[in-house]
Amino acid sequence: MIGQVLGERYQIQQQLSKKPGRETFLACDLVTQELVVVKILKFGGDFEWDHLKLFEREAQILQTLSLPAIPKYLNGFDLDLPNCKGFVLVQTYIKAISLEAHLKAGRTFSEAEVKQIAENLLEILIYLHEQKPPIIHRDIKPSNILLNNRSGNYVGNVYLVDFGSVQNLAAVEGGTFTIVGTYGYMPVEQFGGRAVPASDLYSLGATLIYLITRVHPSDLPQKDFRIQFEQVTELSFEFSRWLRKIVEPSLDKRFTSAQRALQALKQPDFIDSAPLIPRKPAGSNLLLTKSAAELQIIIPSFFQVELSNLSKFNWSLSIIIKRMFNGLQIIIEKIVSFAVLILIFGWMFIGALAASFQFFPWVPWVILGYLLLLAIYKLFYSVRLHIDRDKIYFIQKAFGFQTITLSLRKDILKIERICPYIKIVESVDSYSSNLVRSSIAIWAGTQQYELTNLTEPELDWLAYELSEWLELPIEIRQVHTVKSTS
Repeated sequence: MIGQVLGERYQIQQQLSKKPGRETFLACDLVTQELVVVKILKFGGDFEWDHLKLFEREAQILQTLSLPAIPKYLNGFDLDLPNCKGFVLVQTYIKAISLEAHLKAGRTFSEAEVKQIAENLLEILIYLHEQKPPIIHRDIKPSNILLNNRSGNYVGNVYLVDFGSVQNLAAVEGGTFTIVGTYGYMPVEQFGGRAVPASDLYSLGATLIYLITRVHPSDLPQKDFRIQFEQVTELSFEFSRWLRKIVEPSLDKRFTSAQRALQALKQPDFIDSAPLIPRKPAGSNLLLTKSAAELQIIIPSFFQVELSNLSKFNWSLSIIIKRMFNGLQIIIEKIVSFAVLILIFGWMFIGALAASFQFFPWVPWVILGYLLLLAIYKLFYSVRLHIDRDKIYFIQKAFGFQTITLSLRKDILKIERICPYIKIVESVDSYSSNLVRSSIAIWAGTQQYELTNLTEPELDWLAYELSEWLELPIEIRQVHTVKSTS
C-alpha cells in the first residue's frame, strides 16, 4: 500500500506495525502536509468481530480525550479498495522512539530516569482513570510508550500510544469482556477478563522492571505469581518497595489508584491505606541503613554518641578527627574495662578483708561494685542488627569485646512488638511481679533477637521498617506487668 492515497487525502509512506487483521502506517496529510498515523482494520481471513469492536471503541474514546501525551483523533472513514476493504482511523503522529527501541539500541535507564518515566505515565493514567467512565488502557508495555527530547538529567517527554486494547468500565458493566493485553505485562485478573484501573498499574510496574533489568517480566523468576526482580537489581529500598507494591498479584495489596501510586513514589513514607507512617523520632541516635539487599540497625552506646557529636564540628580535618575518635574509643574501652575489673575485684577483696576484721560486712561492697559495673557497662554497650539475603547477625558489644549470634534469613518467622500492660494492684502477694520492657522481638526459628531500652516512638519506627523490609506483619504481644501501690 506504500504510495497509495486513502480517503483522497492520506498518502501512505511506510508501515509501522502489523497485527492480525490490523496494520498501522505512517502517512502524509496532503491537505496540511503533516505526518499522521493511519490504522487500518481489514476484512479478510484474520478478521474477527472482536477486532471491529475494539477498533470502534478506540476511535470513540480518542475523540473524547485531549492530552498532549496521548495521540489525538483526526479522522475516520470506511475503506473500499479493490484489494482492501475495512475501516480507517487517523491519529496525530508523535515523533518519538519507543522504550522497546531504546532498549534494543543499547540504552540503559538509571533509577532516577525510571522514576521520571513512572511519574509521567502515572499522570497520564490519572487523567484516563478519572474520565467518566474510567478508561483502562490494558496494554501498557515498552513498545507502547514513546520517549523524545532527552536533555541533561531530564529523561524526556513521555507518551502513551496504541489504544487498540482500551476499555471503559461502562463496557464491563454491560457484561462484555474481551481478553486483550501482552503476556508478562498483564495482571492475573486481566486473564479472567476483569480489568480495573489497578490493572494498568501492574502493567506499568512490569514495564519499569523491564527497563531496569532488561529482562522480559515473564523470563524473571516468580514466587506466588510475584515477579522476583530484586535479585538482579541494585535499587534503593524505597523504590524497590514501591515496585513490589505496584506489581502485587493480589488487587487487595496493590495500589488502589494511580493517584496513590504517584503520591507514594514522590513521598516514600506514604502508605496506600494511610498517609502517615512511623518516622524516625527527632533527636534519636539510632542508625538505620537499608537497600534491596540488606538492612542494618545500630543502637550506639552512650560513648559512641558523644564521640559522634564531637566529630560533627565543621573542622577541615573532620575525616581524620573521626578516625582518631574511633581509635580513641577502642583504647578507652579497653582501659576502662580493665580498670573496672580491677576495681570490682579490689573492692570485693577489701570488703572481704574488712569483714574478716569485723569492721562491716562485705556484701555492700559487692553490691556497690555490681551497680557501678552495670552503669559503666551501659555507657559502652551497643547493638548492631544486620540482615542480608542469607543471614541475620545480632552483634552486642561492650568494653571492646563483642558477641555475635546469627541465624539463616529463611528461618525468620515473625516480628513481635512487645508492649507491657501495667496492672495496678494494692498488693503483690498473689501476683508474680514481672518486669517487662517495651521491645521488638525477631524470631528466627527458636532464636529470639530483641531490641530494647528504646523509646516507644523509636520502637514503632523500627518495627515498621523491619516489617516492610522483611515483608512480615507486625504481631502485637501485650504482656501483663504488675505494679503494686503498697
